[in-house]
Amino acid sequence: MSKLLTVFGATGQQGGSLINHILNHPTLSKTYKLRGITRDVTKPAAVALNEKGVETVKVIECIDGNYLTNVAFIDCYQQADMDDKSSLKDAVVGSYGVFAVTNFWEKASADVEIAQGKAMADAAVAAGASFIIWSSLPHISKITGGKLTSVRHFDSKAVVEEYIRTLPIQSTFYMAGFYMQNMLTVLKPTQKPDGSITFSQPWSLKTRLPLIDITNTGVYLAPVLLDPSAYNGTRLTCATAFYTQEEMVDTWTSVTGKKVTFTEALPGGSWGGLSPQMLQVAKDTQGLMREWEYYGPTGPEDLKWMLARVEREEELTSWEEFVRANEPWFEGV
Repeated sequence: MSKLLTVFGATGQQGGSLINHILNHPTLSKTYKLRGITRDVTKPAAVALNEKGVETVKVIECIDGNYLTNVAFIDCYQQADMDDKSSLKDAVVGSYGVFAVTNFWEKASADVEIAQGKAMADAAVAAGASFIIWSSLPHISKITGGKLTSVRHFDSKAVVEEYIRTLPIQSTFYMAGFYMQNMLTVLKPTQKPDGSITFSQPWSLKTRLPLIDITNTGVYLAPVLLDPSAYNGTRLTCATAFYTQEEMVDTWTSVTGKKVTFTEALPGGSWGGLSPQMLQVAKDTQGLMREWEYYGPTGPEDLKWMLARVEREEELTSWEEFVRANEPWFEGV
């Protein structure tokens, strides 16, 4: 008999990838039935999930800022406040496992993200779930010994992780690297008036980023879903590889045939299409990337450990494969 896995953010990048991987996995598709939680059950991605047999749960935002869940159990509708343990329990009722993810940038508030994360974890425990996978990130304030305390969207997830570790439930922590998808949008290289193409970042040419194609989320989490107890209490450092900025621009150049150069954005400067809040965080992380890197000093070894445990490492998208798959990059240049 299949077990119920509830996936928050079902049509988002992480949750959507996880669902698609399970549906197409020969063992996981038989092991789990899926309940997806999304903001809009009528949009094409949610409808497509329903057609594949995924039960959908609609999440809406109220005028007063509270998050409510309108749970669609075929012909039964209930509401659950994300900050109310007893009502949120209905969203995960009957779940064997829960994948929980939040979006810091919706409110750009650490307090909101921490409250939401704790509420989901409490609901999983109250519903009697056997395990939870929390989308976490490193605690930068602790890694840097208090030297860098402003990377709130990392620290807030880490605070939720610390809380989950105190709960009576098996838990695993998915730590995604730097999204390759960022380079398609807010961090895409720009064309200057003279026609040259520049990739600008607030760190040096030799700085390494752990790049992940976020659609590979399911590849990293498959081992956990196959044997949750084996990964209880484990952090999963997830990326294809560490790439320097030099390697990134060289790949763009070789694949597209257009010369792409790297420019280090100096403190006080601006880059990309970042929102004011994101821009400030990017500036604050300059020291992090230069001295401690994205995951801290153990990142490279932790990634090596993770890559040894994915079922088929060749399923992970390399930076070159990602660039080729998303051509054309510089139309008209």
